[in-house]
Order: sequence, then C-alpha cells, then structure tokens
Amino acid sequence: MTPRTPRWTPASVPGQSGRLAVVTGANSGIGYVTARELARRGAHVVLACRSRERGSGAVERLRAEVPGARAELRPLDLADLGSVRRFAEDWDHDRLDLLVNNAGIAMVPFARTADGFESQFGVNHLGTYALTGLLLPHLLAAPDPRVVTVSSEGQRFARFDLRNLDAERGYRPLYAYLQSKRANLYFAAELQRRADAAGLGLRSMAVAPGLTRTNVLTGGANRSRGRAYGTLVRLLLRSVFRPTPEGAKTSLYAATLPGLPGGSYVVPDGPFQLRGEPVLRARERALRDPATARRLWSLSERLTGVTYP
Repeated sequence: MTPRTPRWTPASVPGQSGRLAVVTGANSGIGYVTARELARRGAHVVLACRSRERGSGAVERLRAEVPGARAELRPLDLADLGSVRRFAEDWDHDRLDLLVNNAGIAMVPFARTADGFESQFGVNHLGTYALTGLLLPHLLAAPDPRVVTVSSEGQRFARFDLRNLDAERGYRPLYAYLQSKRANLYFAAELQRRADAAGLGLRSMAVAPGLTRTNVLTGGANRSRGRAYGTLVRLLLRSVFRPTPEGAKTSLYAATLPGLPGGSYVVPDGPFQLRGEPVLRARERALRDPATARRLWSLSERLTGVTYP
C-alpha cells in the first residue's frame, strides 16, 4: 500500500522573519491566506490589490488576526500595464525576497484590459509577466529570491493555441481561462531556465491550488452573470470545493519550503490534483516544452514592452 503523504499545514511554514514578500490579489481568497500566514511567521508582507477599499479592509483584518503583523497595502491592477509600471517604479524597499503571483480572474464574460488585451490573457499572464520583469532588479538584490506563480490544475486540459491567446479567433470563457493558466506554467518554467542560463540564484516555482472556495468565480466581472449563476456557483463551492486555507497550502509550500529546487511545480497529491497535500509534479506538458515557452515569452515581450534584464 502506498504510504500517505504527511499532512502539511500552514503551521508547517518555517520562520519567515527578515523576508519581504509581495502577494498579488491578497485582499481575499488564497492570496489573503498566503499573505496572512507569511506575516504570521514573521515576514513583512505587501498586499498588492486592485481595490484600495478591499485591500485596506484586508490589511485591517490581517492585523487583527495576527497582532504585530508587518503588512502594508499597495495598489496594483494587472489589467492596466500603467498600474503595473507604477507599482514597480514606486518600490522603495531595498530588495524583494518573494513575489507570489496569485491574482487572476476566471471564466469571465468577454472584455478587454486597459491596454486592449483579452482580459483573462491580459490579467492572468501578461500582467504577471510584466510585473515579474519590472520587479526583477529588486528580486535579484535579495540573497535568495523566489517567484511563485499560481497556475491551475485545469491547465492540463488546455489546447494551447498561440494564434488565439488574445481571442483573435473567437472567445470561449473556459477555453481562454485554461489557456491563461497554461501560460502561467510556461512562464514559470521559462523564467527558471533563463535564470539558470544567466547564473542567477532566482528560483521560480509554479503551483496548482486544487478545487478551492474563493470569489474568483463570483466576484469582479462574474457578478454580471446574474442571480441564477451566482446561486449555482455558491452551491457548487460549498458542496465540492475545499476551504480556502487548503488551497493556499501549495503556494505557501512553494514559497517557504527550504531546499525546494527552482522550476518545481507544486500540486495537491490527490486524484486529478483536486485536493490533498502538496507534492512535486514533473510530468506536465508545459514543463517539457521549452520551444512553446520561448515563443510565448517573445510574444509577451512584444505585447507588454517589458524586456527582462
């Protein structure tokens, strides 16, 4: 009989005192739990949030739950490359030890970002690509920098089409979402390959959270889908999806586990990566396809205007 994976919880996170972390989309869901548990273990955490009001509320709640926590709010809208650039330009700390690319949107009605990109591709991938590149000098100023990018277990089912990443050939919400999450995995793997080739100590990880109760299916643009959609999704979230702290475990594992090699992909160990304890998975198409990853990188560079140093 295969031995069960030992239970790994947020309490397993080692001390984070002295680390400076940015968590995007940290006002709720997996991002909030990730930021809270990093702060609980001693990290100074920057909550990067689109809504200043919701972000301020999250910081207040975090400080109430973790007395003495070092936490601050900084505005960031990944749907606007101008906002991404301002976030990086305004960075006034001497380094950045950890960047958790958590923010994203899922299966929303068709829309364009401020820069004209299909919203899921623009937010989930291009915004993440641009933010990481613009923060890279600060990451490289840290002694042991890590980048954790949140993908999805659903990326395995994506038919990745470089000719339709920006809805050039039509738009289907689920299809676009899965493509954007596959792009996250391509990005994380290629970032590690480039860091290794340059002899840098940066470690890039990707994670899949599994089925998790968050507002990604009910908040933002999905509010326009109507009452029936909201009721159905909320029922599904309660009956099938795991509590949010369970979904945050892979992010925390990738962000804090000592000795975790760069290029790791952390997923739940259960069937279809939907639930379970964090484990490493190497047999993913995106991890073994550097040619597509390089083409996506070049496209991202051209569309965002962000060139990595």
